[in-house]
Amino acid sequence: MIETDLEALDFSALLRPGDRVAWGQAAAEPVPLTRALMQQRHRIGGRFSVFMGATWSDTLDPTFADVVDFQAYCGSGANRLLADAGVLDVLSCHYSDLPVALGAGGANAVDVLLLQLANPGPDGRYSLSVAHEYLTPLIDSARVLVAEVNAQAPWTHGERSLRLEDIDVLVRTDRPLVELARAGGSSQESVIADRVAGLIDDGATLQAGVGAVPEAVLARLGDRRHLGLHTGALGDAAAGLIECGAATNERKALDRGVSVAGLMMGSSKVHQLAHRNPKIQFRSTAYTHALSTLAALRGLVAINSALEVDLSGQVNAEVAAGRYVGAVGGAMDFARGARAAGGMSIIALPSRSGRHARIVSLLDGPVSTPRSDAAFVVTEHGVADLRGTSIRQRLQRMLDVAHPEDRAALERAAFSNNRSSPQ
Repeated sequence: MIETDLEALDFSALLRPGDRVAWGQAAAEPVPLTRALMQQRHRIGGRFSVFMGATWSDTLDPTFADVVDFQAYCGSGANRLLADAGVLDVLSCHYSDLPVALGAGGANAVDVLLLQLANPGPDGRYSLSVAHEYLTPLIDSARVLVAEVNAQAPWTHGERSLRLEDIDVLVRTDRPLVELARAGGSSQESVIADRVAGLIDDGATLQAGVGAVPEAVLARLGDRRHLGLHTGALGDAAAGLIECGAATNERKALDRGVSVAGLMMGSSKVHQLAHRNPKIQFRSTAYTHALSTLAALRGLVAINSALEVDLSGQVNAEVAAGRYVGAVGGAMDFARGARAAGGMSIIALPSRSGRHARIVSLLDGPVSTPRSDAAFVVTEHGVADLRGTSIRQRLQRMLDVAHPEDRAALERAAFSNNRSSPQ
């Protein structure tokens, strides 16, 4: 292990042309390391690739594509700048497949891993802090591991921690974690959240996707009892459920008494709550998104959003108006897991964004979740239960949750060309 400072850190001694570098997403990004890498990019001696998740920092710029090939599983946050400039390559796979895609022997195997760690605990081991998820398997498969040990990073419990000898290069910092500015919720989102909350009973185990609507749903569940949390991303609303005693996890079939997540995607509120808290633990994507894990969580309720849903229940969570802004993500992993667990999968979204319909006859982007996995679709106009229904039966249920001003055109489109049902 080599300990150095940022000024002396030399990535040209660690990277080779053609290497792939990866780091944690959102607040887990080791920002001093990623900034140094971008500043030194021309020293590497040739093109190299980076893989990242949702980017909350201002580290990346399209001009860096002069020698860097950018790849991500999503177009979220600052990744949109890269996508709009045409320099972002999207790894289109389910979240559960990321460990295989990025691990040893994968099509996009990572050579150099950059991590943000917390100061060591009493046992001398370094916590992965904000995120385990897709990072955990890369600890063993990457050729080089460079760690930022941030004095302000929360020390968290999880399936993996690091010894000093696991680290190749260590840089110590003391900085606040990156946070994402969040806008206030709309009246539409408030009504949707109320409708979804009405579907959730005491004792349910919850997964909530990233976004304003899933957060708003969790924020309305403070009067529930014995809720469980098993989710990819733990945000501020989930932290609120833990703090108020609504989420105790005491009825979960797995990890009883413990909230489980892959990473934190919130503010200092959730970071402070998770710090040295054994009742909040982090796991790799191979565990959090595995069908075998989810099927064992009886009564699992998966709450996710989308960009649009068509009249047969197909979901587009990736492309809006020709721009890649979302992801395949883990929605289908959790939809299938909820079904296997005898629970519910809910897609919640406004019926319109401005004047643009989000319940549509034809998707404007790819099918992120097929209609065969459709269960509940919720908008401000109602709840469409698509379980066990035919395409023709779904038509009226989806029309009922579409915006009233869009329904006539949607029905005409569905039955155009003398078809008796949407295709």
